[in-house]
Amino acid sequence: MVTTRFRTVALTALAVSVLLITASMALSQNTSQNTQSTAATASTASTHSVPSGQKMKIKGVVVRRDADTFVIRDMNGADTTVRMTDRTSVKTNGGFLKSGSSYAQTSILRGLNLTVEGRGNGSGELDAEKIRFSENDMRTARSVESRAAPLEERATNTEARMTQAEENAQRLSGQLDELAAVANTAKGGAKAAQETADAAVAGVNETNERISALDDYVPQTTTAVNFKVNSAVLSDDAKTKLDELATRALNTKGYVIEVSGYTDSTGGIQKNRLLSQRRADSVIRYLVENHQIPLRRVVTPYGYGKSNPVADNSTREGREQNRRVEIKLLVNKGLTQPAPTMKSSTGEE
Repeated sequence: MVTTRFRTVALTALAVSVLLITASMALSQNTSQNTQSTAATASTASTHSVPSGQKMKIKGVVVRRDADTFVIRDMNGADTTVRMTDRTSVKTNGGFLKSGSSYAQTSILRGLNLTVEGRGNGSGELDAEKIRFSENDMRTARSVESRAAPLEERATNTEARMTQAEENAQRLSGQLDELAAVANTAKGGAKAAQETADAAVAGVNETNERISALDDYVPQTTTAVNFKVNSAVLSDDAKTKLDELATRALNTKGYVIEVSGYTDSTGGIQKNRLLSQRRADSVIRYLVENHQIPLRRVVTPYGYGKSNPVADNSTREGREQNRRVEIKLLVNKGLTQPAPTMKSSTGEE
């Protein structure tokens, strides 16, 4: 009898220790996150509101990008919200007797130096009429975006994991009294305490696995559409494939769409880069306009030119396969996993 009670107390103490350590780590991480958030808020730039109807020209750098708007910070450190409409012209700066190249609105990236002309609206925003930038600044912004996006995604996922860990710690801490009561029960207490401790540890392990998977996207569907020579126009077959992918995406939780444009090996490097970007933009525009796919669900489209061929460019058939846009439907692994469940000593959830 004494041995059984001693074993009961020992097992309960072990479970309590695991729970206390988990709660302590979560609270420590949360304190650090709050400190960093406060420091970031203190360095926020001033906000500039544009009077309704006032014509304005602003030159600066894009510091934030949303679905239909972006924030530009001028040389004085003032932030202005710019709204893009169907009438907004997005082009590169033209040279002598030469007009600039047109770009899709989705090409506006954080870190891009540009000039905006427009008029103020009733919300204090600047309705953009013209957006101009240089090709060099666009290439620089794309390079910065490709490096910054993974870091920001990891930061967001880390914050989500810390919040989830704090909630788990609070929930599990409420089980301490229950575990202590189990340790003081009569016959059968040892078995009940063991089952409760095992359930608590299993719940923590399942939660940690689910949190770790939040930054893990797995391909669910990969589709490729092909184009004619020097063309960025979608064929009927390409539209059918995009219709099927959009239907599947809209019925999927936690998805994003990755779009990559390519060309064959004919033509110059710069021409192929622009052509592959136009093809990627055509796919994005079709998905947004015909299926209302939110822009926040679309990974920044990119034209790779003649890079990464899937077939031999020395043959006609190979070049036809290389003139393509690849569309990947990616699903957040963490969000699609079932939530962990806790079981009591009776086996009920």
